[in-house]
Amino acid sequence: MKKKTDKELVETVLKLKKKNQELSSLLSVPTRKRFSLNLDEINKQIKEEKTLIVPGKVLGRGNIEKKIKIIALNFSRQAEKKLKKAGCEAKTIVEELKKNEKIDGKILK
Repeated sequence: MKKKTDKELVETVLKLKKKNQELSSLLSVPTRKRFSLNLDEINKQIKEEKTLIVPGKVLGRGNIEKKIKIIALNFSRQAEKKLKKAGCEAKTIVEELKKNEKIDGKILK
């Protein structure tokens, strides 16, 4: 954590350490190893979950077919547009932590 320069990310990881250890460790990896998922990959993994957590960036390739809530580190512009068009709720992890102290959902890896 000493090498991280994004203060918001550091605060998020520290808050999550107490509440969601798994998500905290997934977010604290180096930038080059950070996780990213396209919408078509997320769509394949959806079953009955209502909330999905992506410990990285959501990219816009493909489409999503179910109305769900996706919480991610960040979203591409194209992904945000497609999620909004599909009626999905897209929030960043920081926004969700400010609103709700606990983040619940299936973590996609």
